[in-house]
Amino acid sequence: MNSVDLSVASAKVDDTERPLKVVGIGASAGGLAAFEAFFRSVPTDAESGMAFVLVQHLAPDHPSILSELIQRYTSMQVFEIQQDMPVRPNCVYVIPPNHELLYLDGRLTLHVRTRLHGGPQTIDIFFNSLARQLRDRAVGIVLSGSGSDGAIGLRAIRKAGGLTMVQTPATAQFHGMPHSAMETGEVDIDLPPDQMAAHLMSLTHQRSGKRWMSLAGAGIWSQDAYVAVMQLLRSQTGHDFSQYKLGTIRRRIERRMAVHQLDSLDAYAAYLRQTPGEVRNLYFDLPIGVTAFFRDPEAFQMLERSILPRLLAEKDPSSAVRIWSVGCSTGEEPYSIGMLVAEAMERLQQQRKVQIFATDLNSRAISVARAGVYPASIASELSLSRLSRFFTPEMGGSAYRVHKYLRDMMVFSEHDVIRDPPFSRLDLIVCRNLLIYFEGDLQKRLIPLFHYALKPGGTLFLGPSESVGENGELFSVLDRLAKLFRRREDSKSTRPSYTTATLLPTTRIEAAPHPGQEKRESPMKTSLRDIAEQALLRIAPASALVNAQGDIRYLHGRTGHFLEPAPGEAGVNNILKMAREGLRPALEAALRAAVSHQEVSPAPRVQIRTNGHFAIVNLTIRQVTSPGGDTPGDPLYLVVFEVSANAELNTVAAQVATSSELAGNVPGSGDELQELRRALRVRDEHLKSMSEALERSSEELRSSNEEMQAVNEELQSTNEELETSKEELQAVNEELTTVNTELQIKVTDLSRANNDMNNLLAGTGIGTLFVDHDLRILRFTPATSTIINLIPGDVGRPISHIASNLVGYDKLVPDVLAVLDTLENFELDVQTSQQRWYTMRIQPYRTLDYVIEGAVITFVDITEVRQAQEALRKVIGLSHMARMLRDSDAAVVIEDIEGRTQAWNEAARRLYGWDESEALLLPAHARIPVALRDDHENRISALRNGKAAIPWLTQRLRKDAKVQEVWVTATALRDGRNRLRGVALMEQPVSPIETASKPLP
Repeated sequence: MNSVDLSVASAKVDDTERPLKVVGIGASAGGLAAFEAFFRSVPTDAESGMAFVLVQHLAPDHPSILSELIQRYTSMQVFEIQQDMPVRPNCVYVIPPNHELLYLDGRLTLHVRTRLHGGPQTIDIFFNSLARQLRDRAVGIVLSGSGSDGAIGLRAIRKAGGLTMVQTPATAQFHGMPHSAMETGEVDIDLPPDQMAAHLMSLTHQRSGKRWMSLAGAGIWSQDAYVAVMQLLRSQTGHDFSQYKLGTIRRRIERRMAVHQLDSLDAYAAYLRQTPGEVRNLYFDLPIGVTAFFRDPEAFQMLERSILPRLLAEKDPSSAVRIWSVGCSTGEEPYSIGMLVAEAMERLQQQRKVQIFATDLNSRAISVARAGVYPASIASELSLSRLSRFFTPEMGGSAYRVHKYLRDMMVFSEHDVIRDPPFSRLDLIVCRNLLIYFEGDLQKRLIPLFHYALKPGGTLFLGPSESVGENGELFSVLDRLAKLFRRREDSKSTRPSYTTATLLPTTRIEAAPHPGQEKRESPMKTSLRDIAEQALLRIAPASALVNAQGDIRYLHGRTGHFLEPAPGEAGVNNILKMAREGLRPALEAALRAAVSHQEVSPAPRVQIRTNGHFAIVNLTIRQVTSPGGDTPGDPLYLVVFEVSANAELNTVAAQVATSSELAGNVPGSGDELQELRRALRVRDEHLKSMSEALERSSEELRSSNEEMQAVNEELQSTNEELETSKEELQAVNEELTTVNTELQIKVTDLSRANNDMNNLLAGTGIGTLFVDHDLRILRFTPATSTIINLIPGDVGRPISHIASNLVGYDKLVPDVLAVLDTLENFELDVQTSQQRWYTMRIQPYRTLDYVIEGAVITFVDITEVRQAQEALRKVIGLSHMARMLRDSDAAVVIEDIEGRTQAWNEAARRLYGWDESEALLLPAHARIPVALRDDHENRISALRNGKAAIPWLTQRLRKDAKVQEVWVTATALRDGRNRLRGVALMEQPVSPIETASKPLP
């Protein structure tokens, strides 16, 4: 292996690389849980310098609360995107419903979706804009979701040099989107959402002060490690990248090292040994896939104006146009060539077969090219006429599919131009911007390969920085600026003997020889073999190489004695149709036997009519195998015509006549000859009729096959429509899933708030009743049930239908209506039948938007307050009465309903002689003479019954047993309920004059 100077390359470090700016995160169904896990893992004190933009499939007609939910999980500011909102670092931006999003010049631009079900392309549109604007400063992340949205966008970001990440499908609630993204092969790393933020932060810190994909320091890019990486690639993929330019290889390897956070090539080589899947990821990362439709338009215009018209004009109309696009990447270049060829044939009014062989080293890129589906951004690369003619819109206009007419021209295949044999007999080779990635020695060996593959006069189309170099004798310059070259025929090296060994590396990584591998023959022996083969070809009998259906693939020698063109429209030459008279039956039988039994099928002594006479031919058909012993996919058969020693005979009639002459006068010989001729005619007619019947059957089968193809295309179209309907339903399902998730969270929040409010209202003990404008009950607290007879089933009933326990109050409905009419609060103290007092307040029910939606009736229990007020009144009354008793000149005695003395003032002590303590222990009737006790009892009973009492003259006994004449005034004492509590007696002594003038009653 040649030594490679790696020290200089390692020392060149670009410190001007800017940090990551925007992280686009796409999700659909199940994305909310992934968002939560992602943002919960972002450190609260992190200053990443990144902005996070969330693009989720949202229902277009349902408001989103996604920004509110995300704010719970992160300390960064969260915004719902508005038109032309500038993007700032360390912030989160959330797409609003029914919009598509673009990143343009540092701002987020919104576009209203005009499609009913456009969800599956929303993420791709945003990711594509990130790739175009930010390139290597873009990060694309695809999280949980069904469908395939985001896969095309990730491919664009990775091609632009950005970072792509995908949620590990096993951790996703819906793994459709992550799985589709990983199938593209454009994913740098897959992780669970809770580990992605840490990985991004580490990459940000790694980029601080230096280019994020460069390695700083000495000795971290060693030659031995580089050799190990190249050997691992060659042994596991079969492709050799050692002849690629070192700078190209180095940048791609460093990118993979940055993804896995490895700081030396030795560590990466060890990682490759431990992780076989990383070898394949590096292999897919090495080919440079920069391409576009009609890239370098001026060169394609020269190809369109000068090369293709000449090629089609000089080309035999019956032969196919063969073009080879080398390093086609994802197919934009060969499709561009195909469009130019189709337009040129239309201008020249030609219809011919076109074969464009499009090859590339990257199988994933070939898969994309075969699919022929490209994002809507290709509209900027194509004219409107070409876009409408050669493409069909798909997925609501977010992607375009190549038309079948153009797709049928293409033959896509995985091909290593260094290792694999080239195509041959080509009219045009397009190899643009591929040689610039190869070192000079390999470029010098590829140019003769292209010369070998081209037909005489064929054209080589190179990139703007490429040329034929030292192989100028092989090509003449057609247009130096457009890099168009024409194959020369006067070169000594025309049509070289080509072998792939000429391209294999000689000074690079050498693979160990396979055990038992034979050495190659020397050039001298190879030349002698070629001489012998050419001599044998000259004396070999006439033969034809055909397939199982008899279609001629190759003719050797002079076959005109046995075959002649069939009349009618020229098409594929078939040996059965071209067989001369007498040959077809034997040829058809022998070919059928060779195809069925896979063995040599001879047909000796076949009589063939040629130019008026017959020839006897020995016919042999055998299957042809490849030099390695393998039968190709379409088996071929060699038909050999060997003319017998007695090659030419006279006509049958001459033969019969000669036989007759030799026979002399044999009786009946003339009749036998006629019979023989008749039998031959019958046989020929029978064979002809059988052949026509077979041809008719073949035509019918061909017609049936065409009908089946038409039916198949219709079924395929129906299947595509069903697929479209499925995608639309899937999009609706994703939107409903997202809405359902948000609603579930909202229901949980509302349930928690409702529980809190119920516990709060129940804990206060305040009865609360909510009614609407029609006075229908909306809800109530448990305390309300003791005031108004309510049960849970009464919700929705008018309040006028419900009986209340209020005493003396029946104007609840009018008072509520008055509050709703005047919007003024109403307050009143009411009493229930359980003798409980409440302060009833009625006020309007106002929403947060100050909209009146009913009334709120509250009942605050004030029973204890009322009782305290009553007690206070009693205390105040007793105090006042006590002062009156104390200061009165008349004797005042208060008795309860049982006749016990409750109060006794100072005037009573002076009048009767008992102290207050003595009087309170004395029964009331003890102070009344026995004869007057019934009269006293009758008067008190009348007072109890509500009759007014008038003062009367009576007698009382004193402590000294004397009788005291007194005037008595009785007053009934009642409580707040008008119940008799006692009797107050005011007794005044009678003067001697009154006693003499007024006798006792």
